[in-house]
Amino acid sequence: MSTETTWIKNVDIYIETKIIERGSIIIRDGKIKQILTEGASPSDSVDTIVDGKGRNLIPGFIDGHIHGANGADVMDATEEALDTMAQVLPAEGTTSFLATTMTQSRANIDQALENIGMYANKPGYAEVIGVHLEGPFINIEKSGAQPVNHILKPNIEQFAEWQRLSGDKIKTITLAPECDEDHALIHYLAEKGVNISAGHTSAGFQEMQKAVEHGVSQVTHLANAMTGLHHRDVGVVGAAFLLEELRAELIADGIHISPEMIDIFYRNIGKERLMIITDALRAKCLQPGTYDLGGQSVTVTDQQATLENGTLAGSILKLRDGAKNVMRYTGAALQDVIEMTSVNPAKQIDVFDRKGSIEIGKDADVLLVDDELNIYRTYCRGVLSYSEGNEHANNGS
Repeated sequence: MSTETTWIKNVDIYIETKIIERGSIIIRDGKIKQILTEGASPSDSVDTIVDGKGRNLIPGFIDGHIHGANGADVMDATEEALDTMAQVLPAEGTTSFLATTMTQSRANIDQALENIGMYANKPGYAEVIGVHLEGPFINIEKSGAQPVNHILKPNIEQFAEWQRLSGDKIKTITLAPECDEDHALIHYLAEKGVNISAGHTSAGFQEMQKAVEHGVSQVTHLANAMTGLHHRDVGVVGAAFLLEELRAELIADGIHISPEMIDIFYRNIGKERLMIITDALRAKCLQPGTYDLGGQSVTVTDQQATLENGTLAGSILKLRDGAKNVMRYTGAALQDVIEMTSVNPAKQIDVFDRKGSIEIGKDADVLLVDDELNIYRTYCRGVLSYSEGNEHANNGS
C-alpha cells in the first residue's frame, strides 16, 4: 500500500452509474479518497500528479479463474509462484484474482491451499483475494483437462479441511452438482457463504434447477466441459440462459467459444450475468512450447493450449484481450465490459464493498485506458504497478 497522495486528473472516470468527463481522483493510503469533477482541485497537497490526457479511468479487472502465468502455477505451491503471477498480471489490467487450483492428489491440493493461506500480498502486485477450488468434486464424463485419477466424490469433511488449510480463503468452488446426489455439500457451502459454480458437469436442466434452489449461483467456463443446448434438454448452457440466479464465466479467446456464440451469450444472458475470465495456465506470457499442467504435457501455440489428445487445457489469454474480444464480437461498450470484468466478479464473491468499481473508500485498483482498452497505467491498491513501456513498475511511484 502506498502512503503517497496521487492526483490523477484530466480523465473520463467510469463510476458505477455514470461517466464523469474530464474529472480526477485522489488516491491516498491505497484507497480512493476523492472523486472530483472537471476544474476541481484537491484540498490537500499531493505527492504525484498524473495527467490522464483525456483517457478513461476504469476499475481494475478481477480474474475469478486463473491457474498460472509467466511460468508459474498455483499448484507449484510456492510463494515465488504466486509472486510471479501477481507481478505480471497488472500489465493486462488484472488488479486482483482468485488463485485457482485443479484436480490433483489430496497432498498436492493441501500444499497449494496451505501456501495461499500463508501468502502475504505485496505492494504493487495484483492482490490474491482468495481461492477458486476447481475440482476435484467433478464428473469424470466432463473432466476436460482435469486428471481423472484424482476426481473425488463430494465430501463435506474434505472440503472443511481444505478450507481450514487455506485460512478460509476458498471463495469459489467448481463442482458437478449431479455428483452431490443429496445436495449435502452444496447446502453446507451455501451456509458457509462459498460461491458455488457448476462445472465439469453432465447435469441436465432439471438437475441444474434443483442445484440452483440449493445454492449454486455460477457456471464455470460456460459451454466448456458441460452439457450443451439440446432440443429435449437444454442442459447447463440452457440453465445459464434461463435461470437468472446464475452468473457465468466466459473464456473470450474465440477458441473455447466461437465469436458467434459469445455474441449469442451476450445478447441473451447479458452483461449483468457474464464474467470474463482467462482460465490461464503457466504458459501465458511465454513462448510456444511444451509445458506441464498437473503432471500432463500441454502443447502451447501462439493461440491455444492442448493436451496430447487435442483437449483444450486452459488458455493463454490475457484478460485485457478477452475484454477487447467481447467488444469486437458483440459491439459492447466500455461501460458494459466493466460490468463483466470488474463489477460482476466483485459482487459474485462478495468483495464489492472494496473492489469492482471506482468509489470513495474503495481500494485504488484503477486502469488508465483508451477507448480500445489499451492500457497505459495500472494501479494496484494505489501503487503504480504497470506503465506503458515498463511492464513491472511495482515501485510505489
